[in-house]
Amino acid sequence: MTITYFILSQLLAHVLADFIFQNDRLAIDKNTKGFKSGFLVWHALIAAALAWLLFPSFAFIPGALGIGLLHYLIDGFKPLWSQRKHFVKHAFFIDQFLHLLCIAIIGLIYQYFWPDKLLWALSPDILALTLGFVFAAKPTNVYIRELFKIFEIEATADTDELPKGGRLIGTLERWLVLIFVLTQHFEAIGFLIAAKSILRYKDTDTLKTEYVLIGTMLSFGSAVVIGLYLFYQILS
Repeated sequence: MTITYFILSQLLAHVLADFIFQNDRLAIDKNTKGFKSGFLVWHALIAAALAWLLFPSFAFIPGALGIGLLHYLIDGFKPLWSQRKHFVKHAFFIDQFLHLLCIAIIGLIYQYFWPDKLLWALSPDILALTLGFVFAAKPTNVYIRELFKIFEIEATADTDELPKGGRLIGTLERWLVLIFVLTQHFEAIGFLIAAKSILRYKDTDTLKTEYVLIGTMLSFGSAVVIGLYLFYQILS
């Protein structure tokens, strides 16, 4: 197995553990209570289990447990530093950076006694595609929301209509953009943006228009970047 396969598998495991296998209520409980959160231990166990299931080798059991332990420590201490004035707005991205740094360090350690064969393995292309489509769903919604917090972009009263519907629309449009990029139909992305513009933008709702426009640019931009990476690095 190569370092690329390891990184892809652990990124997918991290995305599943941090975004798919925890909802907003559990995330808030964990981020505010730290070590006192009843969910924190389960979150660490889920992270360790997913890390090993996506890179199943007996030699990697200590590594998977290490990822789970580091998850526990990073999220447990998060309330102690994330509420400081200089870290509040950037807490999410600092947290994500620390998790990714741990994956990179464990990968560097394991390259010296890499398992020749895993108990089971996905095709690298399937693994990359799965990671791309999963990340383009809820994780990208969260990343965009946290970027809005950093730049203090707030929704107006009208922009909160059907928040769950808006997230679903964002996920579906990013999946469509990924498909268009992977199939090299870039012109279809333009039609999709034009269609959304006609449906959502009104000249009289300036604040709402700007809010939706920023979200749309971030959403489509992230999907294009993910799609191009998958096409040129994995599928080409």
